[in-house]
Amino acid sequence: MQPRVTRVLQALIVVLLGLLVASQILVIPQVARITALRNPDVAQLEVPGIIGATVFLALVEVTLVCIWFLLSLVQAERIFRVEAFRYVDIILAALVAAGVLILAAYIVIVASRAVSLSLTLLAMLGVVVSAALALLVVVLRGLLRKALELEQDLSEVV
Repeated sequence: MQPRVTRVLQALIVVLLGLLVASQILVIPQVARITALRNPDVAQLEVPGIIGATVFLALVEVTLVCIWFLLSLVQAERIFRVEAFRYVDIILAALVAAGVLILAAYIVIVASRAVSLSLTLLAMLGVVVSAALALLVVVLRGLLRKALELEQDLSEVV
């Protein structure tokens, strides 16, 4: 991979992390406050909603940081090392945790009788996307393992 591409990706990750932190601090609490004021029947979900959304974005941030480290390994031409699996495993755990968090949030919304068709569809979409991405990471992890084995075999031959 070209070094320029990895540097651009890392710069975009920095921008994304900044936007996510700003959203956690500024946007989420404000949206929750406005929603609670406009819909007093779901006002009790304001604090759990803030916590859930903040944790969800933190999981996205963890994933982006792991991608940053994987890109660093690519730049150093050390991606086919055992240390890469640690970051891949953390990404996988974050994706599974995000799916579980979405499902838990949906259950809380259903229990509070604030469910709607759009929320049901969004929850289903979130769970399916997190599951699909987790399975994709499992496949990519397998490819990384195979590439590591092939590289080790080649180094023994040479």
